[in-house]
Amino acid sequence: MKKQMETNPLHYGLPIRTQLEDLDDNQLGIRKVIKSRIIQKDAAKIVEIANQIKSINPDLKLMLICSRNICSKSLALLESESIGVMFVKL
Repeated sequence: MKKQMETNPLHYGLPIRTQLEDLDDNQLGIRKVIKSRIIQKDAAKIVEIANQIKSINPDLKLMLICSRNICSKSLALLESESIGVMFVKL
């Protein structure tokens, strides 16, 4: 049986408008589905969110859930921080 993950951003000390999703056992998704392109500045903020989550639960695997509008530097930054990327349609 799958263990339910905590998806309330306040649990991790994050702003209430941060969207989190329970993906799989010990895997949490950070949802950032926007029409505009995700640039490196956005990716740095996502890394900050991921670090805040990992400070509460270091064993979690994190994924960014976004559209395909993401720059290559952002993908490289997320990969270097061990944050996976899952693409969805707008």
